[in-house]
Amino acid sequence: MSVSKQDVLDAFHFRTACRYYDGSRKVSREDMDYILELGRLSPSSVGSEPWQFVVVQDKALREAIKPVGWGVAGQLDDCSHLVVILAKKNARYDSDFMREVLLRRGLSGEKLEAGLAVYKKFQVEDMKQAENAQTLFDWAAKQTYIALGNMMTGAALIGIDSCPIEGFEYEAVNRILAEAGLFDPAEWGVATMVTFGYRSKDISRKARKPVEEVVRWVE
Repeated sequence: MSVSKQDVLDAFHFRTACRYYDGSRKVSREDMDYILELGRLSPSSVGSEPWQFVVVQDKALREAIKPVGWGVAGQLDDCSHLVVILAKKNARYDSDFMREVLLRRGLSGEKLEAGLAVYKKFQVEDMKQAENAQTLFDWAAKQTYIALGNMMTGAALIGIDSCPIEGFEYEAVNRILAEAGLFDPAEWGVATMVTFGYRSKDISRKARKPVEEVVRWVE
């Protein structure tokens, strides 16, 4: 582990939402695989991993997104890669999806059922989300933002720019991508997007509140 604290801080200062990319520079497949692996290895609530990463390089699909993607339209011609992050729609404690989460850990029999009982208490009593499909989806979508942050930070560490995107018509983008056969809309939905590439111009230093306004120590 040769990365210093200063290296990480420098990457955080470097990482600023990039609105204008240099279309002549492309992120290598090796570097994109690294960025996507950071997403795959990210933590998630109860180890659910309720995400998929769809890398949209097809020009026709990007053109279809432009009219309904006001926050990303100006980047689609020049960004190197567009990643659409999907969240699982049904991650309820009694779903096949959540059962598979525990099976991946090697649990079976009584241990599997005990684990599902813990998930049930978490969703029914603690988070109170189990009976609402939108709330369940929102919970899954929150997990995808952990992966999103890790991918952007990891990209910044190797000098690659990024921009997280929420500015789009969700129903329309879901329809476009689902009709293209990229996912089953009954099982998955778009949580957010992110672009990657190399900036075409200098970006103003980002503004942040002073630490005194955002950190409280309770001792």
